[in-house]
Amino acid sequence: MSADRYAVLGHPIKHSKSPRIHQIFAEQTGQNLSYSAQEVLPEHFQDAVTEFFAQGGKGLNCTVPLKELAWAFASQKTPRAQLSKAVNTLKLEQDGSILGDNTDGIGLVTDLTLNHGIALADKRVLILGAGGASRGIIGPLLEQKPQSLIVANRTIDKALGLAEEFQTIAPVAGCGFAELAGQQFDLILNATSASLSSELPPLPPALLAENGVCYDLAYGNEPTPFVRWGRDQHAIKSLDGLGMLVEQAAEAFFIWRGVRPETQAVIALLNSERTGTPR
Repeated sequence: MSADRYAVLGHPIKHSKSPRIHQIFAEQTGQNLSYSAQEVLPEHFQDAVTEFFAQGGKGLNCTVPLKELAWAFASQKTPRAQLSKAVNTLKLEQDGSILGDNTDGIGLVTDLTLNHGIALADKRVLILGAGGASRGIIGPLLEQKPQSLIVANRTIDKALGLAEEFQTIAPVAGCGFAELAGQQFDLILNATSASLSSELPPLPPALLAENGVCYDLAYGNEPTPFVRWGRDQHAIKSLDGLGMLVEQAAEAFFIWRGVRPETQAVIALLNSERTGTPR
């Protein structure tokens, strides 16, 4: 029997550990599937996804900068995808329709709360960036009942617009980076694409509260600029998104296959292979 085909689409995508993660999940759970990484520019997204499913593909992950395009492509959407207006998981349903879901938020919350023991209730939370990555995590973060949540972005109107979309759940504020001066946060999440180009958002000093945590949704073999910034700010933990990557992948795998893989051994394995493991 031929293996069911899955893939991750993005730009850039060469660094992706998703193919390896899903292959480990498949071996662990006895599933017959293949999973590849495909470089896809936004302007080619529609054609690439259409062709993938036309050729018998069963499911896709979509990463930067394709999540909002994936949301538009999906013919059905889960409630969390509908809320976030960003999709990182597409599944071919039996009737030929395409289901869109977003597993980023549950992956992030699981990594923070279960893997790292970081409570989110009553915490002051700052999200850097107002793109598709931020869209996927705001709803699940709000479910944890933080004291406050602010979205900061280089383009202020984009931050304000994104914050407005989530007002029905809880108060969310939006602002520019300069407006963060004088404020402090218990958890700062970098959801910008800056780390992919080894850059850092323009952050004012004294932004991180005492005993605060920094978390970069991006990941790499070496600590990202934001992870290093967090260490310089004396964060009690300055983490990158490797754990989130594995946890969101496990949720996508469950959506596709109906089997929930075990994540701890995979996270430990990938961490052991890195030259600069975040603390």
